[in-house]
Amino acid sequence: MKRSTDRILTTHVGSLIRPDALIEFMHAKEAGKPFDQAAYEECLTDSVATVVKQQADIGVDVISDGEFGKTISWAQYALERLGGFERRVFNRAAGNPWTRGADRTRFAEFYAELDGRDPIETTKDSVIVSPVSYTGQAILQRDIDNFNAGLKNAKVDEAFLPVAAPASAIPDRKNEYYQTDEESIRAVGKAMAVEYRAIVDAGFIVQLDDARAAVTYDRMVPPKTLADFRDWLELHTEVLNDAITGIPPEKIRCHVCWGSWPGPHVSDVPVRDIIDIILKVKAGAYSLEMANPRHEHEWQVWKDVKLPDGKILIPGVISHSTNVVEHPELVAERIGRLAKLVGRENVIAGTDCGFAQATFLRRVHPSIQWAKLEALVEGGRIATKQLWG
Repeated sequence: MKRSTDRILTTHVGSLIRPDALIEFMHAKEAGKPFDQAAYEECLTDSVATVVKQQADIGVDVISDGEFGKTISWAQYALERLGGFERRVFNRAAGNPWTRGADRTRFAEFYAELDGRDPIETTKDSVIVSPVSYTGQAILQRDIDNFNAGLKNAKVDEAFLPVAAPASAIPDRKNEYYQTDEESIRAVGKAMAVEYRAIVDAGFIVQLDDARAAVTYDRMVPPKTLADFRDWLELHTEVLNDAITGIPPEKIRCHVCWGSWPGPHVSDVPVRDIIDIILKVKAGAYSLEMANPRHEHEWQVWKDVKLPDGKILIPGVISHSTNVVEHPELVAERIGRLAKLVGRENVIAGTDCGFAQATFLRRVHPSIQWAKLEALVEGGRIATKQLWG
């Protein structure tokens, strides 16, 4: 993993807005309607090549494939790649797990409006009914091949593929096969390890996306306590580390955020309460949401917390949840204050989260997505001049 040795490098979290042509195919696929598979594959290959070139042309240094090959969402895509699951319509009496949480309880009227505009991610339960195994080798190889093809015509410093961490892969899943939930969690981790290793073996950096590492606090507390939540997070961190055993830390990025939705987030767990556990993940870099106005002040945590030697901080200096485009001077300010605390060579400027966590969901207009990435790159250039002179 390259460092900002002579300039501030730039990157993002991974998911980008899908083009209309690709979305048309995905609508048919998701609805179970017939579509031209060959035409879809051609469109996907072309779409990845285009988005790779767009990132490179803007000047982003470390890029992704936009997650264009994933179906449903950044987390639920694993349903296509893991065996052992059965899909069932929600038990309405039990309630939809996607609509739970302290934030949703306090701001119920707001969330009713939001859900009407941006439908919830799924309407079905994912139930483990047999041994969990990794079955997505062919789909993953397709994504790898498409990314490699696109990179042949793009000049960038590095490339990464984002994947769901065990805690976030098919979240809110139910277990009807293993004797304990912990057994099921470890089974998911073992299966996802196949994907992690394959990405690194293909020559890419693997990014472990783990929004649930932070978001679960809002689902648990109250009635449970911070101590209960930390126990939960410790277990999932252990499972994650088991899944990446043998992969060099410098080939791994760990991304933690507080969820992509544009909500109040007043019930989010403070980063100070979990940063010690996040830093236990055996990754080379940590990507954290730090532009969101609910969390921007938390850059000050690094006054007291030492970034471990040899590690890289990828702060979000661009928000995905507002159509307001950050001024490059503000981006540079966000980069600079962290660089002074953890060292300029240990900072890569990034975004808070992806711009399209689900196939049909986008957080900003496509033109604004690219304007934000332009502001990120320009802010990195300004910060470079300020930090290197």
